[in-house]
Amino acid sequence: MFFILLLIFVLVPVVELNVLIEVASSIGSWTTVGLVLFTAVVGVSLVRSQGLSTLMTVQQKLARGEAPGHEIVEGMMLAAAGVLLLIPGFVTDFIGLILLTPFTRAPIAKYLYKRMQLRVVANGGFKGGFGPGQSPFGQSGPFSNQNPFDQNGNTFDGDFERKDEQPRSHHIEQNKSDDDIIDVEPIDPKDDKK
Repeated sequence: MFFILLLIFVLVPVVELNVLIEVASSIGSWTTVGLVLFTAVVGVSLVRSQGLSTLMTVQQKLARGEAPGHEIVEGMMLAAAGVLLLIPGFVTDFIGLILLTPFTRAPIAKYLYKRMQLRVVANGGFKGGFGPGQSPFGQSGPFSNQNPFDQNGNTFDGDFERKDEQPRSHHIEQNKSDDDIIDVEPIDPKDDKK
């Protein structure tokens, strides 16, 4: 990972500078600066319009109850294209335009999406939770190593009682005419069910 980051942060600027120097020697320095600014402005506006159309597709798929995985990958590619188009230089602009154009973006997104699916299947699916034996707050508990979906057929049963309700045996009724409180005679506990 360190080697890849080193290549990105060292090799890309060196290549960009070399290309900028060659272009500036051919068409002039101010024309090159204007061209770099023009590609950044046009690229960002294209990213915005493509991003809005991708967002609309995601919303339509969600409304139909479908998973918008492919569109999310395209959205990530559009975000990367926006960053690449904002970086001054022609090489990053070219890569950003490849990621931005729907004709080239769709096959790349399809490949990346399939690769992500294969990786998820190979790793056994998405793993929820916060790590082995941990609660969301970083604590271990007595049930931290237990699977909530017990495969042994054990069932955990429990009762509950609402504390905010009074039992019917202590029910009090209020008289509507004179606002006096009148006790109702106690009800047999066997008839306490509502």
